[in-house]
Amino acid sequence: MARAILLTSIALFAGLLRPMSGAAAVSQAAEAPGELTEREAAVHVLNRLGYGPRPGDVERVVEMGTLAFIDAQLKPASIQENPQLERWLAEYETLTMPTTQLFLEYPPPQRLQAMARRRGEELDSAEYRMAARKSFTPLAELSQARLARAVHSERQLQEVMVDFWFNHFNVFARKGPVRLFLAEYEREVIRSHALGKFRELLEAVAQSPAMLFYLDNWMSTASDGANVARQTPRRRRGQMPGGPRPGQSKGLNENYARELLELHTLGVDGGYTQDDVVEVARAFTGWTIDLRTGEFVFRADLHDADSKVVLGQEIAGGGSMSDGEQVLDLLARHPSTARFISVKLARRFVSDDPPEPLVERAAAVFTATDGDIEAVVRTIVTSPEFFSREAYRSKVKTPLEWVATGVRGLDVPVRDTRPLVGALNRLDQPLYGAQPP
Repeated sequence: MARAILLTSIALFAGLLRPMSGAAAVSQAAEAPGELTEREAAVHVLNRLGYGPRPGDVERVVEMGTLAFIDAQLKPASIQENPQLERWLAEYETLTMPTTQLFLEYPPPQRLQAMARRRGEELDSAEYRMAARKSFTPLAELSQARLARAVHSERQLQEVMVDFWFNHFNVFARKGPVRLFLAEYEREVIRSHALGKFRELLEAVAQSPAMLFYLDNWMSTASDGANVARQTPRRRRGQMPGGPRPGQSKGLNENYARELLELHTLGVDGGYTQDDVVEVARAFTGWTIDLRTGEFVFRADLHDADSKVVLGQEIAGGGSMSDGEQVLDLLARHPSTARFISVKLARRFVSDDPPEPLVERAAAVFTATDGDIEAVVRTIVTSPEFFSREAYRSKVKTPLEWVATGVRGLDVPVRDTRPLVGALNRLDQPLYGAQPP
């Protein structure tokens, strides 16, 4: 099925996306944004702000106006969602489950094995395999829902931004229990903040069990000899303290701190040093997970409470969870972060080598609005550079984009997206399957 959709879509797009020529193109040029005709501009925004046009979409965008369409997409809550899609998504029960419930209903087989051994029992191989298959149900449903939304959602820019931020703040589903953290990570962290304030998104990621486990910060503790804060652990009601278990190695882990600086905020040339990596890692000691519930918990008794210096700014000693929050404040408002995020957004929407004047304007908006993602995206996708002849048809679609575009172009309702998920696997873009940060 998926192969047939992809092959059929090639012929479809050859006709659907063919640019207008002659007098028709000339007559519309004066009313279209930038250098594109109205029809070209409509095709352009449907492909860059979404997963491609369905039959009739180009005409609808031309009728309402390209800029009006962009404005609506930037306010996804104002767009009435496809009711058929919402009915289909409701069938995926794990999408809305809290992580605590997923841990109870879909426990990793290793956890079941440990529980059995405490009872003096042992899972046989068949029971272990069955438990393993069941524990991947939330990941399977999340993947199917992601395809369904890309294909059928009316809030196309929202879906593109979810894809963008999940790539930016990537976690790997097959590392330990991360697959059980993913539903809440995408729902409450990525999707909820996709067009909001960058600072809020950054903190939501930092406190996410998915990120804490993926980059090992949940095991990061104050080094020997460091002062340790003596405060009550901050946790949600009913939680047990988290952090390393008996027998696990303790001490500072720099993985999250390094990726926070290099990939999440400043960029590799953003002006930080290895000393900054160490200081940031110290600031985030004690940010951990209760693996019994799968929720975030701050352990003050694991936190390095000595003073720290990050990018030349001192964080006074005696602090606790606020040390990490001060780091996030500093990074979210740093000029290198404004530029780094603006470059990535301009690269996503305009071209692989985005024009420098556009990057500078976007970074200025990022700074002036305190990291308002919607405002930065608006600056980029309404710019002359976005509607330039050079940007039109200048990017190659990823497998996810191409599969979704193919199904949208055929305009067929796809209730079961498992074949499409399989197609992505064969095209080497398995959802939630990127192992590197």
